[in-house]
Amino acid sequence: KFSAIKHLNKMCLVATILTNIKKFHFKTVIQVFFVLKRPSSHLEEEAGSTVGSKVQSILEEFRADISKVMQTRKERLECLTSYHMKESQHKVEQLWCSYHSQRQKVTQQYSQQVSCALQQWEAEAQRVKKLEERFTILLAQQQMVLRQARAAEAQKLKAIRVLFKQFGKNMEDMDKSHQAFLQEAQQELRKEMVTLLKKITMHTQRQEMATVYKSLQSML
Repeated sequence: KFSAIKHLNKMCLVATILTNIKKFHFKTVIQVFFVLKRPSSHLEEEAGSTVGSKVQSILEEFRADISKVMQTRKERLECLTSYHMKESQHKVEQLWCSYHSQRQKVTQQYSQQVSCALQQWEAEAQRVKKLEERFTILLAQQQMVLRQARAAEAQKLKAIRVLFKQFGKNMEDMDKSHQAFLQEAQQELRKEMVTLLKKITMHTQRQEMATVYKSLQSML
């Protein structure tokens, strides 16, 4: 009796588990509930080997069904896992290909832009270098012209200084000669004045003497 009750408790637990399983064999559940619904008096009468064998048979069928369900679920899970792995791998490959192509495209665009910028920079550098060379040549030429102009200016200034010195010397010599000429002319003029004065004095004396002589004659 206690063995039958123990088996019934186990079957109640098994039935509860079976009701919570989605995929199971309907035949197994019917057999379990058929055993559970039988009156207790019949169970007590069949408490011997018959109940044990039936319960064992039902448990074995339940185990077999559970094993089949688990195997089916395992196979299905493996298939789903393989399918999802393949899909994920395919998506990853597509994403990688798309990323690689986009990256290659962007890299190519930037490479072209950088190459164009480098070419422009190189051309600008060459142009600036040519301009620098041209300005260097022009600067050297201007410096040479400036040096020549300064040399010519220095020579002209030197010539002007020489001319000024010559002019000063000539003016000094002219002043000296003029002063000498004036002194000589003054001396000659003085001599002539003295001679003239002597002549005038002699002439005056002669006239006075003639007048006196005439006066004396008239008085006689």
